[in-house]
Amino acid sequence: MKEKEFYIIMGRSGCGKGTQSELFKSHLAQSGIEKILHITTGEGFRKLINDDTYTSKNSKEITNKGGLNPEFLAIWNWSNIFINSLEGNESVILDGAPRKEIEAKTLESAIDFYDYTKITVIYLNVKKEWAIERLISRGRNDDNEKEEQEKKMKWFEDEVMPCVHLYKKMSEEHNDKYRFVEINGEQKIEDVQKEIIEKLNQPQ
Repeated sequence: MKEKEFYIIMGRSGCGKGTQSELFKSHLAQSGIEKILHITTGEGFRKLINDDTYTSKNSKEITNKGGLNPEFLAIWNWSNIFINSLEGNESVILDGAPRKEIEAKTLESAIDFYDYTKITVIYLNVKKEWAIERLISRGRNDDNEKEEQEKKMKWFEDEVMPCVHLYKKMSEEHNDKYRFVEINGEQKIEDVQKEIIEKLNQPQ
């Protein structure tokens, strides 16, 4: 059995993180990795705001106003899945997190706790204009308003990009543990996946 690994998929809203994560999960399965847990944080939040608790109502109100939910909910989102789903021998694909540096540091403690020693960060790099076109093509209500599109792009630049830079630096300083791979996301879906696999197969 291959050693378990931890993959973090990052990129702007609309870059195709979910699609590439599913394709990559299939690739890992075909390469002999038997247990793979794909965690998508967006799905977790959608389930939360559709619930009927006090927390859910507050979270939904923030989301409907185009705001960002607090860090503790983002951390709860993926940590709750870890606690309830991990059995100890799964490779993990985390799609959509971390979103802030404080979350990245908390995630690192979870990675150590669950004994993951090989962490790969896959950054799908796309331009702002390209991402906005993709958001519009998805046809979701929260993607159609220009103001909402700009909020998502600004949030990515202000909050997520520092995490991207952090992981790149960590890969340079701890390349035996962290690996950072930058991918041109402005390609056909199959070409993006091909580049991911090719770069991961290159010697570190």
